[in-house]
Amino acid sequence: MRFEQLNEGVWAMTYLVVDEVSNQAALIDPVYDYLDSYLSLLENDGLTLTYAIATHTHADHITACFSLREALGCEYIMFHNTASLGVSTYVEDGQTLPLGDVSFTFHAAPGHTNDSMIVEVPGHIMTGDFLFNGEGGVGRDDLPSGRSRIHWEALAVLDRFDDGVTVCSGHEPPGTEMRPLAWNRLHNPILKMTSFEEFDAWQNATAAALGGVSKIKTAIPANLFAEIPDRIPWLD
Repeated sequence: MRFEQLNEGVWAMTYLVVDEVSNQAALIDPVYDYLDSYLSLLENDGLTLTYAIATHTHADHITACFSLREALGCEYIMFHNTASLGVSTYVEDGQTLPLGDVSFTFHAAPGHTNDSMIVEVPGHIMTGDFLFNGEGGVGRDDLPSGRSRIHWEALAVLDRFDDGVTVCSGHEPPGTEMRPLAWNRLHNPILKMTSFEEFDAWQNATAAALGGVSKIKTAIPANLFAEIPDRIPWLD
């Protein structure tokens, strides 16, 4: 299995998974801004894109999943209760899908959004904004469909995974090393909390410190309706 983190040098992470026997590929959380680079990589490496997967409905960038489906005919995968349109394959908690000899398993992980899920492949869990590495904690829960208590209760899903799996999150400062779950259990402040009240106070303080999401008014409608707007302000 080939596993790569793409979008080097930016905060939004995309992951490439390849079955090296069949050259089938999957992209997890592809970002529309980098669509051309994904298409070039796939063509240059002789890969067939089978799955474009979104871990949740993003508020801070436009997904490339529906654009990749239109361009290449791949399956666009999200959790079954998403409100996002354009999805061609809906998955359930615990469901598996094959990519050649590689097995994907999907785990419900709501809270940051109601449709948030963890995508598992051997040795790696792609957690979207449900869990970050170290001091980053977790994604904020004050955006559309976010619920703090649900996020807190859903952290129990991490008990399904071995200490050695690498946490491959959706956002980190450029250059951040993705760390094993065991390391995060020691160094991520959220995973050391013992009460919802402590978690909720952290969420409130984090939301206040971060302020508004500048791209949300463009990103959310685009992702919900699977339509690229005529104007994308940050690409002007």
